[in-house]
Amino acid sequence: MTAAASIVDVIGGTPSVWLDRLVAEEGVEGRILAKLDYLNPGLSKKDRAARGILDAAAADGSLMPGQTVVELTSGNMGTGLAIVCAVRGHPFVAVMSRGNSPERARMMAAFGAEVVLVDQATGSKVGEVSGADLALVEEAAQHLTAERKAFRADQFRHEGNATSHFDGTGPELWADSGGALTAFVDFAGSGGTYAGTIKALKAVKPDLRGYIVEPAGAEALAGGPITHPDHPIQGGGYAMADLSFLAHAPVDGYRAVTGDAARRTAQRLARVEGIFAGFSAGANAAAALDLLKGPERGGCIAIVMCDSGLKYLSTDLWPTP
Repeated sequence: MTAAASIVDVIGGTPSVWLDRLVAEEGVEGRILAKLDYLNPGLSKKDRAARGILDAAAADGSLMPGQTVVELTSGNMGTGLAIVCAVRGHPFVAVMSRGNSPERARMMAAFGAEVVLVDQATGSKVGEVSGADLALVEEAAQHLTAERKAFRADQFRHEGNATSHFDGTGPELWADSGGALTAFVDFAGSGGTYAGTIKALKAVKPDLRGYIVEPAGAEALAGGPITHPDHPIQGGGYAMADLSFLAHAPVDGYRAVTGDAARRTAQRLARVEGIFAGFSAGANAAAALDLLKGPERGGCIAIVMCDSGLKYLSTDLWPTP
């Protein structure tokens, strides 16, 4: 293997591992394949989308050399953009809710990003970012984009997000499984990972099933009542029913996961499999285990380990010894 020209060139191509120990401990029938996207340079799957968006924008001329880039983020997309922007010479402004873990802001700043923290909505709790909190971040991001004459990365709508997973995550999972996959499960943030990956997988196996994971009580995509919009699973579950990437993405079912279940399963991933990942990875694994008890019994389910547990050291995901 030859050396890469820059850190941007090693984004993607992450390894996958079988969670056979976790499955055996749970006592269910089937297999779960986990793609370790927390091993990307920015410690999350969002590195793929960041590179995909900026590649596409540079190619179509919507991003000019040296132009400032602005984006709202829970921390992961912002870190990916900070890395790519640092290498390519774009100033980057990350706009983030104060409800997200502070490790994320410090990491983005380390890469040279200007980090703008937005106060949470009235009644919100630190560590639990709601759709109302995200709306305030979006308002600030729009203002800064206009003020700086910046390029807005717009991870919730820019096709470079989903395309990065159609071109990368989906084919990688299929190859890593040896063509054994029967389903894909993903926690919905922007919807880009799910949409791109499921389209790629169904292109090679049309009867492969796709499931969207949401926090219990914030199941807007599944059409359920919003009874608990605040939850600890950072990076998604904003109770938004109109995610543009999912408008034309095939969905075979939905799964709801509580914050407690996501936390417990993330902790089990560390203890049983040696995988130190975050809340949404725990939600994905919990949903996959649940599916192996029911409609996907005996099947082979793919999931993504979305980000590193290092980004949650200040939260109750990892209790102090």
